[in-house]
Amino acid sequence: MLDNFKDKRILILGFGREGRDTLSFLKKIFPKKKIGIADRKFGKNYLKKIRDHDIVIKSPGIPFKILPKASLSKITSQTEIFFDYCPGKIVGVTGTKGKSTTAFWIYQLLKKKGARAHLVGNVGKPALSSLLKSGKKDIFVYELSSHQLYNLKKSPHVAVLLNIYPEHLDYYDSFTEYSRAKANIARYQKKTDYLIYNFQDPLVRKIAQQSKAKKNPIKGKYYELNRAAVGAVAKIFKAPMLKKFNSLSHRLEYLGKFRGIDFYNDSLSTIPQTTIGALDFLGQKVRTVILGGYDRGLDFKELARKIEKSKVETLILFPSTGKRIKKEIKNRKINCFFVKTMKRAVELAYEKTDEGKICLLSPASASFGLFKNYADRGEQFKRFVKMLK
Repeated sequence: MLDNFKDKRILILGFGREGRDTLSFLKKIFPKKKIGIADRKFGKNYLKKIRDHDIVIKSPGIPFKILPKASLSKITSQTEIFFDYCPGKIVGVTGTKGKSTTAFWIYQLLKKKGARAHLVGNVGKPALSSLLKSGKKDIFVYELSSHQLYNLKKSPHVAVLLNIYPEHLDYYDSFTEYSRAKANIARYQKKTDYLIYNFQDPLVRKIAQQSKAKKNPIKGKYYELNRAAVGAVAKIFKAPMLKKFNSLSHRLEYLGKFRGIDFYNDSLSTIPQTTIGALDFLGQKVRTVILGGYDRGLDFKELARKIEKSKVETLILFPSTGKRIKKEIKNRKINCFFVKTMKRAVELAYEKTDEGKICLLSPASASFGLFKNYADRGEQFKRFVKMLK
């Protein structure tokens, strides 16, 4: 394995969770080889190390656009290595939203069937840690972000493409570049492969039209789409469909009933489309929505129209998109409150939401600024909901 790496100078670019896993993997194959590590936290000139190495294994968080163009031919990734050497089958799952839940549910389905299934990628273990002990009978459910797909030259045996919305536009030069990265999940599939795709999404449908794989169109909103994707995978692997799935934290997570109010944590909702999906899924009992966060220039008009047509009575808004969302709301009967802390947001939620109704945290915005990340935002919400009950 990795014979072409043997006599090469190797650099791990980015030393987070995936980078550490890559180092552990390489040390098992080349115990005596010196492996270079470059990361921004080790100094601002970390990219200069690239020129002293023959192979650079880049972590997903580092954008291609900041790399020297002369170095691009030597760049690879953990995902590329995994796809090149994986002896088993790969079920790849991507989409702007819903990929973590769908990958997790597919993994549950295959495990229930008795398959030698592994959950890898962002929602599971880093991929390379599972590679050394794998065989032909192993099935890897791989949650694939656009960053992991960007430079990929192979596609999975089963590809699931859920949706493509404007996202990560600070990472890419354009939405077109982002979409092109997502399309790599199907671009290199063969006639013997399978593509499960959301035919309600025009961009996804266009990608599917160019695919050589056996096509499995699906439809639905939010969790309906996720379940449809799992159902399609079940048919491919001849597995019985599960009646109930476990949920993931921060993805329309039901926290419980407190003071008669049902609380839902959807902190991973960082774009308007997923908040619209959450409102569709939960229906007419939603009375309070906590929205807002870091401004990436997204359009909130469609979300505002959805809120106005619903029975939502109260919006609790974080900076800085909270002000933009408020401007789009034309219905003066909807009360808007601006907050800067999650504690105050939850206090208002208890005060303004009637018993028997729903309070939903679904920000439609990134978390940066007031929170470390979406998980920190969601954990604070959960903590204060229970603390203030």
